[in-house]
Amino acid sequence: MRWRDPRAPLAGAAATGVVGLAAALLAGAPALATAAVAGGLAALLAAVSLLVASVRMAPQHRPAARWLGSASVVWLFGVALRPVAAGSILAVNFSDLLVLVATVLFAGGCVLAAGRPMHARVVLRQVTDAYLCAAALFLISWVIALKPLYVEVGVSSTFMITLLPALVSLLVTCAVGPVVVTARSPLWPLGLAGLAVLATATIGELSGAVARLGGVDPPRWSLLLAPVAFLLLAALPWSGRSSRIIDAGGEESKAPTGQVAATLIAAVPLCLVVIAAGAMLLNLKGPPVTGVALVAASVVVILVVRVFVLITTTARMRHLVALGDRQLRELAESTGDVVLLCDYEGVVREMGAGVEVTYGYRPEDLVGGSIFDYIHPEDVPGIQLALRQMGLDEDPVAPGACLIACRVRAADGTWRPTESVATRHVHGEELLLVTTRDVSDEEALRNQVAHLTFHDGVTGLPNRSYFEERTREVLEGRQAGRTAVIFLDLDGFTSVNDSVGHASGDYLLGQAARRLRGAVRPDDTLARWGGDEFAVLVETGPEAAQVAVDVAERLVRAVSQDPFRVADRDVALTASVGVAFAEDGVPAGDLIRNADVAMARAKELGGRRVEVFAAHMHADVVRRLELAADLHRALVEEQFAIEYQPVVDLATSRVTAVEALVRWWRGSVFVPPEQFLGPAEDTGLIVPLSEWILREACREVAAWRASSWDIGLSLNLSARQITAPRFVETISEALQESGLPASALTLEVIEEMLVEDAEETISRLSELRALGVRLAIDDFGTGYASLAFLRQLPVDMIKIDPSFVSGLGRDETLTLLTRTIVRLGHDLGLIVVAEGIERPEQLELLREMGCTRGQGYLVARPMAARGVDSLMRTNLTSLGS
Repeated sequence: MRWRDPRAPLAGAAATGVVGLAAALLAGAPALATAAVAGGLAALLAAVSLLVASVRMAPQHRPAARWLGSASVVWLFGVALRPVAAGSILAVNFSDLLVLVATVLFAGGCVLAAGRPMHARVVLRQVTDAYLCAAALFLISWVIALKPLYVEVGVSSTFMITLLPALVSLLVTCAVGPVVVTARSPLWPLGLAGLAVLATATIGELSGAVARLGGVDPPRWSLLLAPVAFLLLAALPWSGRSSRIIDAGGEESKAPTGQVAATLIAAVPLCLVVIAAGAMLLNLKGPPVTGVALVAASVVVILVVRVFVLITTTARMRHLVALGDRQLRELAESTGDVVLLCDYEGVVREMGAGVEVTYGYRPEDLVGGSIFDYIHPEDVPGIQLALRQMGLDEDPVAPGACLIACRVRAADGTWRPTESVATRHVHGEELLLVTTRDVSDEEALRNQVAHLTFHDGVTGLPNRSYFEERTREVLEGRQAGRTAVIFLDLDGFTSVNDSVGHASGDYLLGQAARRLRGAVRPDDTLARWGGDEFAVLVETGPEAAQVAVDVAERLVRAVSQDPFRVADRDVALTASVGVAFAEDGVPAGDLIRNADVAMARAKELGGRRVEVFAAHMHADVVRRLELAADLHRALVEEQFAIEYQPVVDLATSRVTAVEALVRWWRGSVFVPPEQFLGPAEDTGLIVPLSEWILREACREVAAWRASSWDIGLSLNLSARQITAPRFVETISEALQESGLPASALTLEVIEEMLVEDAEETISRLSELRALGVRLAIDDFGTGYASLAFLRQLPVDMIKIDPSFVSGLGRDETLTLLTRTIVRLGHDLGLIVVAEGIERPEQLELLREMGCTRGQGYLVARPMAARGVDSLMRTNLTSLGS
C-alpha cells in the first residue's frame, strides 16, 4: 500500500485508535470514558472511510455508503456526549436520542446495501416478524435477567423508559437482519458489516440500560463490541472483494443465498416465540407485571392475526386454483378438445361435455368405464405402458405429462385419429387430466398434401419426384437388366396450347394420361414428367428388352391411333418414345437421362417412333453440348472467317455477286459448316454469328464497290435470325455503317421458312423488301407451296437447287424440270441462278436454256477476300473459251 493511497491515512488512524484503546484499558480508565474514546475513534474512522469510498463507487452504490457514513457520524456524537450525560437525572438523555437516530440511519444504510425492492406486503411481514423477534427476546431476557433486577430495584416508572432505547434498537436490528442476510447485492458484505454494528450497538445499549438500573458500571466487553464492529465497517470497503466494488463500479458477483436459508430465517420468529412462551411458563411465580403482560399479549394477537391472514390467503389461493382449473377445462372444450379425468388404470372418473359434440357419446355413459374400450386395439399396449411409467414416477411435485397419439372409436363406429396430453392432476390426487383433440381434419389435410407433393394435379398421375424416388427404390432391390425406363413426348402439343388455350391443353393431357394408363401393365409406374412428357418405369422379367419395347409401342399406338376431342374439334397427335435399360452401376438419374436422350433422338427422326438408347446417343448429346460451348467461345475469340463464292453472268462470264459463306477453324482443325450450323441454330448462337457475318461481308463488298467494281452480296438467312428481335433494324444498321446500297444486298431463304410461321416470316421479309433489299428463294424446287408464296412475297431471284443441276445431261427428268424452272423464272421476271455447276456440259445446257447466272466449283470455288480481288481483276476472261 503506497502513501498516496487513501487507505494509508485510514490505516494509520485505525492503528492509532487501537493503540489508544489498549492504553486506556491498561490504565484502568472508567468504562464509559473508555467506550466513548474507543467508539468515537472507531466511528470517526468508519465515517471517513465510507464517505471517501463513496466518491469512487458506482452511482447506484453511493447512497448506501453515505447513509452508513452519516450514521457513524451521528453515533460518534451520541457516544461522545454519553460521559457528560451520565449524571443526568433523566432516564433517557440527549445522547440516547442521538444513538437512536444513528440506529435508524444504520438501518436505512443496510437496507440500501441489500438492494432489495420492498413491497407493502413484504414490509408489513418484515415489521411483524421483527416485532415478534424483539418481543420474544425481551421476554426471554425478562425471565433470565430483567425480572430479578425489577424485583431488586422495585416497581419504578423509569424501568421501562430506561430500557426503551435498547428495545427500539433491538426492534430495528430484528427488522433489518432478514433483509440483509437474504440479500443478493454486490454491497452485501457492506450491509452485513452495518448489521454487525447494529447488533453490537444493541448489545451495548441493553447492557448500559441494565447497568444504569442497577447503579453499576456496564461490563467493558459489552461496550467495546461496537468499536470493533466499526473498525470492521471501516476496513471493509478497502479489502478484497469489496474494493473491486469501488474500482469496477459494481461488477462484483452477488452474494449467494438459497431457498433453505430463506426458510430458516422465516422460521426464526416462531422459534423465538416458542422459546419465550416456554420460558414464561416456567416462571409464573410472582405477581404479573403490566408491561410484560402487554408484550406477551401483543405477541399472541400478532400470531392470531398472522394465522388469520394465512388462512385467508390459503382460501384465496384454493379459489384461484379451482377457478384456473375450471377456466382451463372451459378453454380446452371451447377449442374442441375433450377433457376427462381418469386413474392410471384408465377408468374414467369425470368426462367433459365436449365428448358428445366430438364423438357422439353422452358424458354420463362413459363415467366408470375404461378408456381402453374406445381406443384401437393396436394402440392400447403403448398407451398402457405410458400411463404405467407416469404412475411409477416417485416425485409428487413434478407435473409429469406425456403426448399420446391414437385412434378413438366414435359413436358412429368410425375410427378418428386423435392427439391427447395426459398430465398429473393439479390437486395431487392419483388421477390424470387428459385433453383429447380430434385431428381427423389435420390428418386428411396431411394426406392431401402428401398426395399433392407426389402427384400431378392435372392428370392425377405420380409426378417427377415420386418417379425418381420409385426408380431409385426399384434399382436398389432388383438386378440390372430387368428394369427399364420409357420416356414419351407428345409431338405437336405446343400448337394445341397456342390454338385452343392452356385449359384445353390440360384437358387433352388428362385424356392422354388415361390412354397411357390403359396401355401399361398394372405393375408398371406411369408418371407425368412435366409439360407434355410422360415416363414409365417398367419392372420387367427375364425378357426385359422385348417387354419394354412392347410397352413402348403400345404407348405410341395409344396416342396416335385416334384423335383427341378438344374444344369441339379433333386433334391428332403422335408420340416420340425413348427406352433405356438399367445396367450395373448406372444410377437412377442416369437411367432416366438415357431414356430422355433416346426420346429426343426419336423426335429428331420425325417422331411417332420408338428409339432404344445406345451409348453413342449420349456421346452425341455431350459432343453437341461441347460444340455449343466451343461455338460461343469461338464467337468471342473471333475464330470464324468468311469465304466468298462468286456468282457469274453465264452469258458474259462477268462476276455479278458473291455469296458469303462462314468457315470455322477450331484451332488448326477445319469444322465443316454442316457440323456446326445445326447446333448454332438450336442454341440460338446463329443470331449473333449471322450478325457478325452480315457486318463483315457488307463492309468488304462496300470496299470493292468503292473501287468501281459493280458487285452484289448474297447472304443466307436462318429461321431464328428472321424471328429475332430487331431483325430488320440490324440489317438496316449494317447497311448504313458499311455504306453498301440496299439494292446490292440479296438475302436468301429456303422454302420451308416460308411455310413455317408464314405470316410472321412474310411480314418481316416484306419490311426488308421495303428497304430496297433483294430477296431470293434458295434451293428452289425442293420445297412445296412455292408458287403460292411467290404471289404473296415480291421475290427478285430464285436459285435452282444443286440436285437438279447435277442431273443435267444425264437425267432427262431433271433436265426437263430445270428447263421448266428457268422458263418459270423468266415468265415471272425473276433472275434465275443455278447452283452447283461442276461440269462443262452443265454450263452449256444452262446457257442454252437461258439461265442468266450460275455458281459452282466449275465457275469458282469459295475463296478468301484476297482471292476475290484477284478474280475481279482478271474478270474471268477465260471462262468461256
